[in-house]
Amino acid sequence: MKGDKVEIVIDAGEGTRTYEVKATRAGRRVEIATRRGVVEVSEVTRSGTPVRTARFMASRVLALVEYPMDDVQPEERAPLRDAG
Repeated sequence: MKGDKVEIVIDAGEGTRTYEVKATRAGRRVEIATRRGVVEVSEVTRSGTPVRTARFMASRVLALVEYPMDDVQPEERAPLRDAG
C-alpha cells in the first residue's frame, strides 16, 4: 500500500548505513525475501512486477524495520461486535 516502507541498516565497515525502500504509488507494496545469503527488498506493483529492488548481503544486514501505512485511525475503526 502507498506509504509502506522498509528501512535497512547495514554494517558498512567503518560504521552503519541506512537505506529506505518505499511504496511510492497507490497499489504498490514492499516485499522482503532472503535467498542464498542475500536480502532483497522490492517495491512491487499489484500484479507482482518489481519496480525497484535493493539487494544486500545477509551477513551485513543489522536490522530490517517495516513501517506499514496505517491509513485508518483507531477511533475511525468499526467496533468489534459480539458474536453471542
